[in-house]
Amino acid sequence: MARRTAVKTKRGTRDAEASRAAILQAALDEFSSVGYDGARVDRIAAEAGLSKPLLYDYFGDKDELYKAALREAYVQIRAGEEKLHLDELTPEDAVAALVMFTMTHFRTRPWFITMLNTENLRKGSSVGSIGDRREIQSKLLVKLADVLERGRRDGVFLREARPVDVYLLIASLCYFPVSNRFTLAEVFGFDTSEEGLNAHARRATEAVIGWLKQNG
Repeated sequence: MARRTAVKTKRGTRDAEASRAAILQAALDEFSSVGYDGARVDRIAAEAGLSKPLLYDYFGDKDELYKAALREAYVQIRAGEEKLHLDELTPEDAVAALVMFTMTHFRTRPWFITMLNTENLRKGSSVGSIGDRREIQSKLLVKLADVLERGRRDGVFLREARPVDVYLLIASLCYFPVSNRFTLAEVFGFDTSEEGLNAHARRATEAVIGWLKQNG
């Protein structure tokens, strides 16, 4: 009997985790598509294949669901960066891998950029209440600090750059051509295909590494 109870508990935990994941992904899609004000909890529940009362059981209300989805956006990009194993790459290869990953993440997960745009339109009113936000972000900064230190130690990087400054440079170079891809395509004929954006990522890599190699 005890074993049956344990198996049932494990299955229940897996089901709960799957339900939460489905709700969060549906919420990311909804909030990023129509913004906070336009988002509807009933649509999120339907997309997740769950009842609206169950959604409220997990997240409380629309505002808490939005905060959870915003946190999930950061969690997912940090999880993807972890898989790069930057500590196993040379400093230059690590920077190149991070730039290409960032561009690919922005390009293939358009909800990430629109979620950030939504939160900035809300003047960051929700992200400040995510208790572990700095801990989530620090995972990348610790890895990047190691990359920069190894680069300086090996004489590859001469610039004394802070990890956060390097990441902001990378994110900026990758963010703009994706967030503004429609106007860039219409006004400048910028190639916003996968090939075009990857070519931009390679140019961004050269720019970042070139900057790090300067003694400034």
